[in-house]
Amino acid sequence: MTDKTPVPKTVSDPAARGKALPSLGGSPPRYQQLAQTLLNEIGSGRYPVGSQLPTEFELCEQFGVSRSTAREALKRLVQLGLVVRQARIGTTVKSTASVPGYRQLTADVADLHQYATDTTLVIEPGQTRLINATEAEMLEASAGETWLHLQGLRRATGEARPICHTELWLHPAFRAIQGIEGPLRGSVYGAIEQQFGEVVTSVEQEIRAVAIAPHLAEVLQVPRHSPGLWVCRKYRNHRDELIELAISVHPADRFSHTSILRREWAGDAPRDDKAPPRGRGA
Repeated sequence: MTDKTPVPKTVSDPAARGKALPSLGGSPPRYQQLAQTLLNEIGSGRYPVGSQLPTEFELCEQFGVSRSTAREALKRLVQLGLVVRQARIGTTVKSTASVPGYRQLTADVADLHQYATDTTLVIEPGQTRLINATEAEMLEASAGETWLHLQGLRRATGEARPICHTELWLHPAFRAIQGIEGPLRGSVYGAIEQQFGEVVTSVEQEIRAVAIAPHLAEVLQVPRHSPGLWVCRKYRNHRDELIELAISVHPADRFSHTSILRREWAGDAPRDDKAPPRGRGA
């Protein structure tokens, strides 16, 4: 960003008051909610290995969803390797999700919001920092700009140990953000959207295998140089400008990441929760 970039209006601006701010932080699709419920019930032992999940028709009755929503939820569990579906037999549990750590399903930006909602990030008091040349390159900015630097530990419900250490950098336009220090159950980018009227339209994600550095090993309660996952997410607005950068380091045994990649076929109509992908050959 340059000095010529207009600064987004804050919610205190009279022209912005009373207007609903656009946000990607709404409720996840119904099939995603249903898939997560079934995943949790498999993990809790309600549906042990070898047992049958409810049929699509039974799921429709139990949850009040459409047939396509039930089908898409079950498809998610198949993609995770938890169940197998066979004609005239049904959906059989072949593996459980009752392993330590947190399993993240990602198909779009809304799933990142769900991840933030499912977990709690405890953010330490931050500080504004004049970024140096190395940091400026990472942040796609200019040396000497003043960014807000934050860090904290994220925990999943029921997990005593943190699932990751997270470092956050917020663009100078949002360095006066309020209400995010301490336990935060929700996304930082969602707070930016609510307070400044900015909208995150894309997230660029990079994942690497790393050896956890000594200073992070101590707070994550793991041996020094033990295996981990380094996850960097760049949150961008509609002008493709970086507004937030988040770097998280996860111990290898406390986090898994599943991406669902769908192939778009020529002639296919846009799909939503009520119109799941049609089955085709690979």
